[in-house]
Amino acid sequence: MITVQKAAINTALVAALVGGGAYLAMGYPVIASSTGSQSSTDSAKGGHQANGITEQLLTGTTATRVKNAVLAANPGATVHRVETDAEGAVYEAHITKADGSRATVKLDGSFNITATEAGHGRR
Repeated sequence: MITVQKAAINTALVAALVGGGAYLAMGYPVIASSTGSQSSTDSAKGGHQANGITEQLLTGTTATRVKNAVLAANPGATVHRVETDAEGAVYEAHITKADGSRATVKLDGSFNITATEAGHGRR
């Protein structure tokens, strides 16, 4: 019976985690699939300006290449947004690492990671 009880508890925990994740995703719509495209609410996050440069959300092949490079260096991470960078790099990706910490990953024009900064910056 102990095994049946453990199985029931594990099932309940998984259901709570899945349900809780769906609830959090509704409350935090910026989260996008690490392999999918950015959600439409992400486009409202574009337009950050620094040094006279306005950041633009990435799409298509460029977005995919940035995501792939970032995920290769950060297994298990979730990519929230990929965009041009107004503060020195060519591209940047806002992520949540597998350990739950947030980071902004900077890349050059050849999709090489040049820096990883703790935190997400603006969301």
